[in-house]
Amino acid sequence: MRSTSAKLTTLATSPDEQVTVRHLAGVRWGLLASALLLAVVGLATIHSASSELALDYLPRQALRIILGLVACAVAFSLDYQVLTKFAAPIYAGAMLLLIAVLMIGAEAGGARSWLRVGAAQLQPSDLAKIATILLLARYLAGINRRFVRVPQILTACGIIGLPVLLVALERDLGGAAMFVPILAGMLLVSGVKWRVLVAGALVLLLAGALLWNFAMLDYQRTRVKTFLSPGSDPLNTGYQLQQSKIAVGSGMLIGRGYMQGTQSQLRFLPARHTDFIFAVLAEEWGFVGVLTVLALFSSYAMNGFAVALRARDRTAILLVVGFLSLFSFHVLYNTAMVVGLVPITGIPLPFLSYGGSFIVANFFAAGTILGIDFRRYVNR
Repeated sequence: MRSTSAKLTTLATSPDEQVTVRHLAGVRWGLLASALLLAVVGLATIHSASSELALDYLPRQALRIILGLVACAVAFSLDYQVLTKFAAPIYAGAMLLLIAVLMIGAEAGGARSWLRVGAAQLQPSDLAKIATILLLARYLAGINRRFVRVPQILTACGIIGLPVLLVALERDLGGAAMFVPILAGMLLVSGVKWRVLVAGALVLLLAGALLWNFAMLDYQRTRVKTFLSPGSDPLNTGYQLQQSKIAVGSGMLIGRGYMQGTQSQLRFLPARHTDFIFAVLAEEWGFVGVLTVLALFSSYAMNGFAVALRARDRTAILLVVGFLSLFSFHVLYNTAMVVGLVPITGIPLPFLSYGGSFIVANFFAAGTILGIDFRRYVNR
């Protein structure tokens, strides 16, 4: 890395340019490389998964990746400290979009979670997650204490609670649940006493019981029951999980080959280009392909973790932790879902699953993390 930095520095003509080039050379670009490789794998897998459909989703996803790279560049260029100063209005705007979804949103897969803008569709919950991370980072960074007090924890829960409620009202419980790891990760880094953690776990159990009895719809309860007893109705409620397991198991060591999977090519596996894209990848590339993709996910997370370790202020650390918590939980839940370890819900896989606002949001998060790493030399 030092030799590379020295070579790049010689290309700069002024001292300021030399400093900038040296700082750029020190950024954890492995994070962006991992994201790009995952996006390429996702693009190829989406093409395979949609090859038997009337519409090939590859060109659309390629355009969305380009938009994601633009969002990544924009996020990198923005000073994260300036960005967090506008966290409150960004958060308010995201909440208004979530309210708009409840009023005029489009329904898909049993959930009303989309806004149509001409021919395009936007899922405001993806923007809401970024806005919530920004506001939480600003709030928690201002608490100069070893441990966060209970009133401050309740305030943080309130910041998270509003988007969780609005997304849950859209009947997207999976999307609502994705806000919880954001709160957990950022609070743990801020400092929470173990007694508070135990109390929080009990509150979550109580909330789960209330959710089951009063908030979940019949089809959502059925998904949980199918998870607990997957063989009870293999041709109806358990069909998706059974086909996913068949796809994953049939891949064996090296897979059936690209575009040779029976479950995807013969249309047995539902949602194969979105939530169950990991099952398609496992069938076509086997254990070797799965291990490679998991290594790329791990590389992304470890590079992000390294950025957090050498960040210069609490705001930067909290932002990175918030984005990594969201990313990691998406990966863990989706990969566990396709093999039946957790109930099925609409949780896509970062950088791989087909989707516009989701992949743009992921690249924006990556650009923000890289920008934080670059500015550790400046924001001291």
